[in-house]
Amino acid sequence: MDLNIYQYGYEKCQPLHSYGPFIRNNYLFHYVLSGRGTLRVENADYSCSEYKIGANSGFLIEPGQITTYFADRSAPWEYCWIEFAGLRAREILESAGLSASNPVFFPQSEEYAEKVGQEMLYLTSHSHESSLHLMGHVYLVMDALVQGSSRKRKIQDGKLSKFYTREAVAFIEQNYAQPITVEDMAARCNLERSYFGKIFKETMGQSPQSFLIRYRMSKAAQLLTTTDFSICDVGVQTGYPNQLHFSRAFKNVYGISPREYRQKNKLV
Repeated sequence: MDLNIYQYGYEKCQPLHSYGPFIRNNYLFHYVLSGRGTLRVENADYSCSEYKIGANSGFLIEPGQITTYFADRSAPWEYCWIEFAGLRAREILESAGLSASNPVFFPQSEEYAEKVGQEMLYLTSHSHESSLHLMGHVYLVMDALVQGSSRKRKIQDGKLSKFYTREAVAFIEQNYAQPITVEDMAARCNLERSYFGKIFKETMGQSPQSFLIRYRMSKAAQLLTTTDFSICDVGVQTGYPNQLHFSRAFKNVYGISPREYRQKNKLV
């Protein structure tokens, strides 16, 4: 699944209450409602990083990190937390500007600070609801983190652009024989069509439509030279049920018709 929730909770800590050192198997996000505390992370070079965190902010712990966190002596924190994982977990967190090197969440406004807190508290007070109902609110938490982060990263960022482009290419590889469109690719990435087209072209040097056509034609060329399928069948297997449309598209890419290509390149 894109996103899985493992557990969630709420705690009003006693002074200097601590947890760790501990290693998590999944992502763990805490949102501080009041008070303050400290997150300590043990780095790969055996040094430690410390982050002082107060009300209306949060902190992320990534899988595999050795961490300890403890409440302040005079103003111990009160927080909600959620443990999660999934195929899109890292992408979502990166969009919010959260990572192992930048684990602290700062909301860009009071409105978003309140929104994150409300959605986190909703989970802890509605544990009796169905799993689908709770997952819906987990997505609302993630949306609030991305939209409300003061470190929010735009999709044009090279790393995220490459991520979405890889997603689109994988979608093409799996579905090129079907009547897929650029809209389908954009929907796979949860992006608006024109914006998806822009970042795909910036990354791949060609439009999504051009890439799809060339990918289909490369598969067609392979079938023409390695099988005895009819020209019509080759077209159908590469997403062109209409033989005339297939032959036209093939000639636009290779400069000759599918039949001529087979005659010149057929493997004995």
